[in-house]
Amino acid sequence: MYEIKTDTAEHIIEFFLAGLVRHAEIDQFVTELERATRAFAGSEIKIKADLRAFSPASQDVANKIKAVQEFGLRHGVTRVAEIVESDIVALQLNRVARESGTHSILRRFWEDESALAWLVHGDRKRVAS
Repeated sequence: MYEIKTDTAEHIIEFFLAGLVRHAEIDQFVTELERATRAFAGSEIKIKADLRAFSPASQDVANKIKAVQEFGLRHGVTRVAEIVESDIVALQLNRVARESGTHSILRRFWEDESALAWLVHGDRKRVAS
């Protein structure tokens, strides 16, 4: 199961993946995610990926995730915030992100609020008093 939402004001694409995603479903998800990415063409695109309910994926599904990450990098994605609870899923996603090149723009979070704050504001430099 998946859901994709967009925030046009902040150029954020938010998606939720749950359970064990099947081949046909991942194909549909990738198509919709690419469509949402193209809609923000010319912008600095940010992705909020809620993967707390996602189950470890087959190698074929992992390859499709890698391909859509590479697509995102080519089309303006500048930040990716992943929300993950499972260590096994995190390990698999780390490997996929390294292979796609997304690891350099990726941060992992445990909850929505801090993920969204980072997507909108980035890393704020602290000024010494």
